[in-house]
Amino acid sequence: MTAEPNHIARLLRDTAATAILPNWQGIAARHKSDGSFVTESDPAAQRHLTEALAHDFPGIPLLGEEMTRAEQERMLRNADSALWVVDPLDGTSNYAAGFPAFSISLALIEGGRPVLGAILDPVRDECFVAARGRGAWLNDRPIRPFAPSRSIRDCLAMVDLKRLPPELLQAVTRHTCFGSQRYLGSVALEWCWLAAGRFQLYLHGGQKLWDYAAGRLIADEAGAAALHLIPDSLEPGTEITLEPRLAIAAANAELLRAWSDCLELAVDVG
Repeated sequence: MTAEPNHIARLLRDTAATAILPNWQGIAARHKSDGSFVTESDPAAQRHLTEALAHDFPGIPLLGEEMTRAEQERMLRNADSALWVVDPLDGTSNYAAGFPAFSISLALIEGGRPVLGAILDPVRDECFVAARGRGAWLNDRPIRPFAPSRSIRDCLAMVDLKRLPPELLQAVTRHTCFGSQRYLGSVALEWCWLAAGRFQLYLHGGQKLWDYAAGRLIADEAGAAALHLIPDSLEPGTEITLEPRLAIAAANAELLRAWSDCLELAVDVG
């Protein structure tokens, strides 16, 4: 069976209805060894989606957030052939607190790069999908980024302050070059909202592969401009890896250049 966006969207909706929404606003969370939150819904959603994908697409392994590091490294060796990458519940802190911003994120990686991505916001029943070279959609409607003007001073910025390197955090707070700042708390949804034109500037200091594999593809296919950098060196990091990446993006290349200049980043944005 060929993986098509609409089929993947149905699998995500079924997973949300079965393993995520029934427990929302009434579930306890605990800390994992890395300090992040996890609930019973996280592994339940991963199990449900793993079983569905194994049934419909036998032979394609899956790398999930709720795996050990050793298991993830073993799965990543298939990135040059075919590999599913899933975050079964992106925004677990929001989910446990009752804040309505969380998602399921699924990407298919082939040849060392994402070729298909789907992200479901189960609260709003919004499913964002993209296929490499074919564009991006929200519930079957094509999406594009939006910018109110050519100036970043008119733009809304989505900025995660917590994970930024000190020098970049200082640049953000020193230069008030954007219109206003928000933070959603679900990396996957943040990429989708950029793609759909709901904000114009993006900065996040530490994204894992399962956070961005689908979302970055959706933003790219919609027409946004984005870079992933190695946090310590702020050098471009393009390979598929388990190491975190710093993300900087904007609604278009012109705004990305202005955003990079504002943040004093010496990077080539094209």
